[in-house]
Amino acid sequence: MKKYKNEIPTNMSMGYKSLLSMVKDSVRGVADQRPSKVIAVESFKQNISLPPSDVSSVTWFGHSAFYVEIEGKRLLVDPMFGSRPSPFSWAGTKRYERKVSIIPEHFSEVDAIILSHDHYDHLDRDSIVQLQTKTKRFIVPQGVGRRLMKWGIPQEKVTEHDWWDELQIDGLKLVCTPARHFSGRGLFDRNSTLWCSWVIYGNETKIFYSGDSGYGPHFKKIGEAYGPFDLTLLECGQYDERWSAIHMRPEETVQAHLDVRGRVLIPVHWGAFTLAFHSWTDPVERVTKAAISHNITISTPQMGESVLIHANAYPSSAWWRY
Repeated sequence: MKKYKNEIPTNMSMGYKSLLSMVKDSVRGVADQRPSKVIAVESFKQNISLPPSDVSSVTWFGHSAFYVEIEGKRLLVDPMFGSRPSPFSWAGTKRYERKVSIIPEHFSEVDAIILSHDHYDHLDRDSIVQLQTKTKRFIVPQGVGRRLMKWGIPQEKVTEHDWWDELQIDGLKLVCTPARHFSGRGLFDRNSTLWCSWVIYGNETKIFYSGDSGYGPHFKKIGEAYGPFDLTLLECGQYDERWSAIHMRPEETVQAHLDVRGRVLIPVHWGAFTLAFHSWTDPVERVTKAAISHNITISTPQMGESVLIHANAYPSSAWWRY
């Protein structure tokens, strides 16, 4: 079985001391790891009675799932709509309670579903199976295609890509770019599939999505090759010093945005699940503070709220505080 690796050394092993500290943190808990009340969410349902707008937009659904309309194309990225990022429906952390659900049934047709890697909080079997009749193709990093085909997705719908591969979708360019992370869905398949970030490149609009990634020199390389970007969607949650090589701290998220030469930043990988030992709002509070200190335009839409990429103003309310 082929094994993939990061561009730079990335230590993910934990010694006895780290494991013991995690056990203690699990028992002790962290204040406000989950919302104390139901989260307000914008109602969303895809409308295909009208052709895709020429006005590019992004709609974030919590964690790292988002929908893009760009230059006549509809794309759905990391569509994890399940209740738990776990191999079992009855085990693992549960999705935060929301006033409005966002489910596969809210989508009618998308041109492509794009995946960044195979972890359960990004690749959900039930979501993929329910969405597979609504898309023309799945665009995935190397090795992930066999996961989909095992679930009944036709091989002809799936294309796999290595870092720096470029592909076209009717005039829209996609680039599979590096990330600093790992993969695997079981005890014995670590790094058997590739993980990646994505560049979405139109005639008038350029978007960058980090996938899951620790901070590293790949961000500057991507910025030099494909930047500047009109919008970045960068991970900023589920971090910890014990696994800082594979998940960015919020301040590193801002630096990554600067490295890729982004204009507007939407922080993702937070707001849906508790997967680390920090409060559920710590990511967005810290990344907002860091962005302001660097004079970066940051947008913090509610889940389900569409953001026009070339707008004069962007959603920026601190909705998580209310």
